[in-house]
Amino acid sequence: MLNDTETPVKTGADTFTRLESEVRSYCRSFPTVFRKAQNATLTDIEGREYIDFLAGCASLNYGHNDPDMKSALVDYVMSDGVTHGLDMFTEAKEAFLISFSERILKPRGMDYRMMFQGPTGANAVEAALKLARKATGRENVIAFTNGYHGVTTGALAATGNGSQRAGSRSQLTGVTRMAYDGFHGDGIDSAQMLDDMLGDTSSGIDAPAAILLECIQGEGGLNLASKEFLRRLRAIATKHGALLIIDEIQAGCGRSGDFFAFEFAGIQPDIVTMAKSLSGYGLPFSMVLVKPEYDVFTPAEHNGTFRGNNHAFVTARAALEKFWATEDFALDIRRKAEFLNERLGGIATSFGDDFRVKGRGMMRGIDTGSGERAAAICAAAFERGLIIETAGSSNEIVKVLAPLTITDAVFARGLDILADAFDAVLSEPSRIAAE
Repeated sequence: MLNDTETPVKTGADTFTRLESEVRSYCRSFPTVFRKAQNATLTDIEGREYIDFLAGCASLNYGHNDPDMKSALVDYVMSDGVTHGLDMFTEAKEAFLISFSERILKPRGMDYRMMFQGPTGANAVEAALKLARKATGRENVIAFTNGYHGVTTGALAATGNGSQRAGSRSQLTGVTRMAYDGFHGDGIDSAQMLDDMLGDTSSGIDAPAAILLECIQGEGGLNLASKEFLRRLRAIATKHGALLIIDEIQAGCGRSGDFFAFEFAGIQPDIVTMAKSLSGYGLPFSMVLVKPEYDVFTPAEHNGTFRGNNHAFVTARAALEKFWATEDFALDIRRKAEFLNERLGGIATSFGDDFRVKGRGMMRGIDTGSGERAAAICAAAFERGLIIETAGSSNEIVKVLAPLTITDAVFARGLDILADAFDAVLSEPSRIAAE
């Protein structure tokens, strides 16, 4: 039986409501059964097409079923390439290591080792925190308001979301929460506050092993860390003997307009966590980049049965060779990001000062001021053939995460649908009031 918050599902999908756990979430907003997908289009079992502005929550930056990645994967599988190899040497892993080094690290002057652990973003965060604690001999980690780093216990301790933290029913320790850039509004220097607190031996904050943050807070509401804030944190971490960890899990792999979201600030973290679109094809795959001097784990001190997905090595390499061999792809992302910003700005301003555009690159959205209002807009968009979701502390942001490879025509059509959904919800006489 459906619970009170779930929309009835079309086309016999009651199988899922009868047999799948109540913890399911995205499917409650998109109650249909999908059969196929290509680039930015999903098709359900009734043949209806939907434009995808969710893209696997930024796990599909290159769209669904990219033909070159698909061909590389099929060829590898048909040749009996190694599927599971623990952390043994494989041809697929070597090819990925070389390609990532040559295409991503060397052009940016980055000297990092690549560490593989479990295949999710939370696995990467757990590994990064554990590594920083061993490298520094300290326990405390500085994390920030509205940050999101995963829901396993260690990562959840660094995550700010109240409802997810409440679901743990266990103590979440080892983290001190500080104010993110702009959290207190204009005129309050959050970086200086952190520096002052760490410099005062009576502040009550233990010397940290690491400072952990996202450059663009995806789930937290598309809040941005400025260049100055990131540069200050780099200096503060060094000054106080902490490692700077940048979480690139959602904002990385081109989503910001650069391969890494921290590039625009001209800094280099000590540790970088990656997952989501790293495989290029939606396959489970995560990685931690670590400066050689902090690569201090002994063999198998941190491991995982599924560290290093060989199928993902194949598709990740194909993505690097196709999209990151030149600057052309990044330039096209920035062009689309400007178009997105312009279109969202037009929608926001048409409904007054209470609405504003947030985010950077192809990771933007509109703050509607109300979770109820944003949910209604997303529901209206789905009815019209657009898949889009919310973000923010109260789910008040309607967030666009379209594939970076989306065609201009499909992108424009999706934004037209979004504008229509805003108009349908907000122009009614019975307009939903802000919460």
